[in-house]
Amino acid sequence: MCALVVGTCATSSANEADEKTTAVDDIFRDYAKAGSPGCALAIYRDGAIIHEKGYGLANIEQGTSITPQSVFDIGSTSKQFTAASVLLLEKQARLSVDDDVRKYIPELPDYGQTITILHLLNHTSGLRDYLDLMWLEAINFDSVTTDDDALQIVVRQKALNFARGSDWLYSNTGYFLLSVIVKRVSGKTLREFASENIFAPLQMTHTQFRDDHTALIANRALAYVPNEKEGGYALDVSYFEQTGDGAVHTSVEDLQKWDENFYTGQVGGTAILAQMQEQGKLNSGKVLDYAKGLFIADYRGLRTVRHGGSWGGYRAELLRFPDQHFSVACLCNRGDANPLEKALQVADIYLGSLMRPSEDTATVQGGPGAATPTDEQLAKVSGTYRDVTTGAMARVSVRDHRLLAYILGTKAELRATSPTEFVTESAPEIRLIFEPASDGAPKKMRIASGKAAAAEYEAVADYAPSAAELNAHSGDYASDELAVSFRLGMVEDKLKLVAILDPAGLKRSGGVPLNELRPALVDEFELNGTAVTLHFARNVEHAITGFRLDAGRARGMIFTRHTAAERQ
Repeated sequence: MCALVVGTCATSSANEADEKTTAVDDIFRDYAKAGSPGCALAIYRDGAIIHEKGYGLANIEQGTSITPQSVFDIGSTSKQFTAASVLLLEKQARLSVDDDVRKYIPELPDYGQTITILHLLNHTSGLRDYLDLMWLEAINFDSVTTDDDALQIVVRQKALNFARGSDWLYSNTGYFLLSVIVKRVSGKTLREFASENIFAPLQMTHTQFRDDHTALIANRALAYVPNEKEGGYALDVSYFEQTGDGAVHTSVEDLQKWDENFYTGQVGGTAILAQMQEQGKLNSGKVLDYAKGLFIADYRGLRTVRHGGSWGGYRAELLRFPDQHFSVACLCNRGDANPLEKALQVADIYLGSLMRPSEDTATVQGGPGAATPTDEQLAKVSGTYRDVTTGAMARVSVRDHRLLAYILGTKAELRATSPTEFVTESAPEIRLIFEPASDGAPKKMRIASGKAAAAEYEAVADYAPSAAELNAHSGDYASDELAVSFRLGMVEDKLKLVAILDPAGLKRSGGVPLNELRPALVDEFELNGTAVTLHFARNVEHAITGFRLDAGRARGMIFTRHTAAERQ
């Protein structure tokens, strides 16, 4: 039929393309406002860029617009290039992913169990995240830091988050250490190795691992975060020089060449590219959603291979639908951007007819058909909850006839889908399911997201110590693992982290906020507004001797209380 009415078919096809382009523009409409940073977008299909555009400003001061050629720091989206570099070295028979990491980094402590390169690639090593450790040491993230700085803090750690291979926890430490291994095995920095073996062969001429904070980068988009004090935006770029866990700077046009390599195998061959996408396993045999620098999951019935990134004011996403030979790259220079959400919305426009219908909006997103719990029903599920595995605390309260949750230092407004099930406003895929108390057991809460195992919480009684009981925890506590001391003291009848001290006793600023320590249980406190929990220890005389600190991806650091003589 089209052969007889070519003009009509061509017009119809053009109209459809125009409609999709308009729909995509609508997704980024807020980012195209005057004076706003924004995003670069590119859509790849069957080996070609079928749509690309820039939204917003690459440089607010100069009024420079974002284009598809703008270069962004892609944060953790970089990890796939680190993984590929390691696998290329294995292909060259210069290492094996089954090698003990200490073969190449002997200064890493012996934890009594062999941690392999594969454990680093899959985030199953149990190594504490060095970024969390730097934050706890009050290292200002606006400072210049190097490989030596990062390695020094890693090798001071005396314990793991968990036995290697027994669990999965995203760890930037693993990928930073992979960059060290690449350098020690190849004799070249990761920047040099990746340039020679990946970027140059693929003609990714605007892509590099940035390991020199003074280096100039052509077409670089600066990054910004909302300025809460004065309005507008504030500059937020990184001066870190260590690589592996991040630091790739690239454009959406260059990323198309890398994305297409997963189909052609030009660099690495099909075996390495398949190996990169092989999902990891725990010791138990459980298969992970994480492969090597890539997340593997389904979205509305279609297989996806993806990774996002977040560093400073940069946000990034490279989302691939391999069975449809379709990908979306979204690179942003504003810290409040959500490029994964944007990329999925773009994919809905182009692949929606192939996708499984979305779940019932009323049920999942709290739409018009969702139940509206009464204040009495909300009060029944509010309270303080404790993660039965990690010990992390969550507080759920009623405000303005709705639930508000504080989980791992993050505030989340909840929307009801039933009297006992809720989703978070910012991420409707995260569900909170409450179970009433029964048979003398406390009420429970589960937090579920996608296919990941739900986190189990149990309700605990609120603890309200007296000022005298709080004051018993005041004092200076030192950690060899973090090379700092925490000073706790009373401020207006509240226990507070009042200072962080370096080994010379000088105060540090930056990193952990000097906030109130809120009592959760007896001898257990949360640092307000953070995911930090302090578990105090006592001796046989019931005197406090120190505490164990848990903080997100770094758990179990030991602090010992100073005596009065030691403080002088």
